[in-house]
Amino acid sequence: MPGALEGIRIIDFTWGAAGPIATKLMADHGAEVIRIESMYKPDWLRGVPPNKDGVAGFERSGYYANFNSSKRLISLDMNHTEGREMFLRLVRIADVVSDNFTPRAMKKWGITHDALAQVKPDIIQISLPLQGGTGPHAFFQGYGNNLQALAGINHLTGWPDREPVGTGVAYTDFTGPHFVGIAIMAALDHRRRTGQGQYIDLSQYEAGVHLLETAILDYAVNGHVQTRDGNRHPQAAPHGAYPCRRGEWSGQAVDERWISIACFSDEEWRACAQVLGHPEAAREPRFATLKARKQHEEELDRLLTGWTASWDEYALMEALQGAGVPAGVVQNARDLHRDPQMKHRGHYRFLEHPEIGVSAYDGPSWRLNKTPARQRAAPTWAEANDYVYRELLGLLDDEYAGLIAEGALE
Repeated sequence: MPGALEGIRIIDFTWGAAGPIATKLMADHGAEVIRIESMYKPDWLRGVPPNKDGVAGFERSGYYANFNSSKRLISLDMNHTEGREMFLRLVRIADVVSDNFTPRAMKKWGITHDALAQVKPDIIQISLPLQGGTGPHAFFQGYGNNLQALAGINHLTGWPDREPVGTGVAYTDFTGPHFVGIAIMAALDHRRRTGQGQYIDLSQYEAGVHLLETAILDYAVNGHVQTRDGNRHPQAAPHGAYPCRRGEWSGQAVDERWISIACFSDEEWRACAQVLGHPEAAREPRFATLKARKQHEEELDRLLTGWTASWDEYALMEALQGAGVPAGVVQNARDLHRDPQMKHRGHYRFLEHPEIGVSAYDGPSWRLNKTPARQRAAPTWAEANDYVYRELLGLLDDEYAGLIAEGALE
């Protein structure tokens, strides 16, 4: 059964996380994504752990492997004249060209949309530099950790009496790719209807600002600058993460466990107090209404901390959910791999890589019933060179050997 994007070919210059995750979404659903890397400047993510067996290596990064499933990989030196010629020959048989460099890199190689359109009039080009392709900050470089601070996310993350803490991962690297995927799909649909290609200038910065939701509106309408408030929520109490009892896993003591509880109504709060064995607390004037609970929130949190500490986290989650109270265990990576819902959905795909061996890859977060995603392990270095240069581009043996000798395919 062909994938939903079977027949779409993407020439992919993206590296790191945000760009490769976006093209992974395409590749896992059948698009032929041809990654371009050069040995002179390979993807920096290859050096980022976790590595197979804790041993660093060019082909051993789990990060790199996960973000590049189902793709092909060729080596090509774009600083070489013949290398750029090979790229243009690829453009003639491609649908999309993607990159997440600053505008300087692509312009240095002469890769503008006008230049590409001369080779392939209906080509779609999408660039996703950190802050967009124009403006005073267009050439600024950075990573998702920088970007989430710039986009205001860090300002809202942490405790009100402490400095911003941000998130444990480069948050925008995992949200931005969905904007990219939607943009590519819209461009492909536009081309299907009109025959026209286009250039998409997607600012990761602007995509990140979308995540602030009401904070932007609150300032625009009320002139109020929201700030971090720990785990609290203006329309809920209790609303936070509360400790559960320590336990064991495979005979080993584990770190303390936590559960997240959110009561947005008085009914939910009464049910929560009942489950925790303190129904009388819900009738106390200081806790009987949401307004009162917000006024006494510190004491409310202290009480819940004591009440939840003796519970097994999963037993408490099930009891609270069964009573209609929004609650969820604060799961770690081990929990996620054991999670019965994730197993049922088949989220983790176990694929075999020549050097990493069998390991878990993230599956797509949606399911297509007629054209389900089919994934392959990440490519190894230059594994698609023969296929691309000989089969797709039709190079003869002496031409291919000559390009290798000249260093164009390094």
